[in-house]
Amino acid sequence: LGTLFGTLIAIPVGIISAYKQYSVFDNVGTFVTMLGFSLPVYFTGLLAIVVFSVKLDWFPSFYDTTNDVQLTSWSSIWIQIKQLILPVTILTLFQASSLARFTRASALDNLNQEYVRTARSKGLSESKVINVHVMRNSLIPVVTLLALTIPGIIGGAILTETVFRINGIGQLLITPICTLDVPLVHTHTILS
Repeated sequence: LGTLFGTLIAIPVGIISAYKQYSVFDNVGTFVTMLGFSLPVYFTGLLAIVVFSVKLDWFPSFYDTTNDVQLTSWSSIWIQIKQLILPVTILTLFQASSLARFTRASALDNLNQEYVRTARSKGLSESKVINVHVMRNSLIPVVTLLALTIPGIIGGAILTETVFRINGIGQLLITPICTLDVPLVHTHTILS
């Protein structure tokens, strides 16, 4: 979910930031993406727990595994969703930060190309120039980067699952590290 939401947020933010270069939107977007990219996932997760769970009491501070099987009512489904909002948001911020910066740089490079000037001189509308010519060519390196960020997402998921106490792939790595189960740690590291 973090990869999906991060991609859906990052591409429009990167394209709009490139199109409106040095505007308020671009400056705020650049600041937020640099902040999200530079802060570690575990620090952002702990900060989110302190602010949104302890101070504001909006979300639970950890994932409660007793509700995993009891998806029989809408209230238990809402509890599951509420427990996943903070971890997914943290992973989305991490994913969107790197992709938005890369999308902006790629779109800025494409905005200055000859084919964009030719499309504008033909009389195409600005939205058609951006959506068809700039976006299509800007997404080629972004898709490549998206494939290369999957190991980083898995590493971020390990830390996020540990911070929010979610039983998942992160717990599968942390438990053998604590019990010194070297073969399981090697297998997990090779597969991820």
